[in-house]
Amino acid sequence: MQDVRQRAAPLVRLVRRHRDPVVLQALRSATAASIAYVVALRLSPEALPLTAPLTALLVVQVTLYATLTNGVRRVTAVVAGVVVAIVFSLLVGLTWWSLGLLIVASLGVGHLVRVDEYVPEVAISAMLVLGVTTVGDTAWARVVETLIGAFVGLGCNLLLPPPVWVEEAGESIEGLARRLRQLMLRIGEEAAGRTPAEQAAARLHEARRLDHDIVEVDAALRQAEESLRLNPRVREGLLHRVVLRTGLDTLEICTVVLRVIARSLTDLAKEREPHPLFPSATGEVVEQVLSEMADAVVSFAVLVTTHVSLDADAAEARLTAELRQAATTRDKFAQLLLEQIQHDARQWQLHGALLTEVNRILDELDTEHRSRRLLEELDRNSREERERRPWLYGVRERLRIPGRLRRNRAAVRRRSR
Repeated sequence: MQDVRQRAAPLVRLVRRHRDPVVLQALRSATAASIAYVVALRLSPEALPLTAPLTALLVVQVTLYATLTNGVRRVTAVVAGVVVAIVFSLLVGLTWWSLGLLIVASLGVGHLVRVDEYVPEVAISAMLVLGVTTVGDTAWARVVETLIGAFVGLGCNLLLPPPVWVEEAGESIEGLARRLRQLMLRIGEEAAGRTPAEQAAARLHEARRLDHDIVEVDAALRQAEESLRLNPRVREGLLHRVVLRTGLDTLEICTVVLRVIARSLTDLAKEREPHPLFPSATGEVVEQVLSEMADAVVSFAVLVTTHVSLDADAAEARLTAELRQAATTRDKFAQLLLEQIQHDARQWQLHGALLTEVNRILDELDTEHRSRRLLEELDRNSREERERRPWLYGVRERLRIPGRLRRNRAAVRRRSR
């Protein structure tokens, strides 16, 4: 019994990693290809119907939305290639010059039917069919195998539902917020003391490197957005997408503003070296306000990625309290700067820039500002969908599905109370 458990341990670990995209894709693809081959052996006249598992392998994707869209384009590409091959076989047959014309015509037809990344598949299908003597039987068999592979790929994603990557995207957003917080804390600590220009410039480079983190988080969020589309397991998928996307947009703006703060402090360090950036009292307030804003950034990320109502209310209450405290400290900072400028007006532009950027971060994190942004995005998405697919919008009108938008708006208001 112990030997059996030891031998099964690798498989158990593999199953536990079922949410890993590489493992998930491998298992789903292998299952779909195997089933498609077995079905094609019974339905296709070909002895080795490899087109069916090949189609299933290409159709199956990590998300249901990608599976549906890729399946349609894949079938369209293959059928278009078969039609082109039949036309060429009836007119000119297979020669060296007709093969070149076949490829050019197939690629042109692929762009015409808008199969996107499957344009080469049109030419591949046409060449494979044209290269066989019994063109009619081969064309029919290839179409049948393609349909089998596409349906099996779609069925595997329905029976083996793909994961919803919202949790992973939320973790990425929170990770970005915590890195942003750490940088804010370091900048605040150094601003309270004697900061060499080289050290301030190093913080500026750290702020610039956060752009790479934003790109990685954006990729994770795109995967999450795609996993929410057309997914029967998800309710209010549009609301989830809008909440996460606007949350990342806000953090990106905060990152840009922090970079401007770091640049202003770098310039101020160059102007005042070897003296401190601020008088001791002002420096302490600068450190305090940056620390409070850093905490608010993390609370904002937690609010964005929280879906349970009770936890969302607690996160919003914590964020509101932190923003209120940060605004009080900001006002104190503004008063100290005013008094300092009245005695010494040098570098007043940099001082004013710092105060302005602090205000911008607080405004971006404000809950009322976020509520307005969410409602605007919901309306914009609904309007774009209505303009892009008026027929689908008409169906939803008849089925009374627009109530979902009202529920989304109500949910936004509940999260913003």
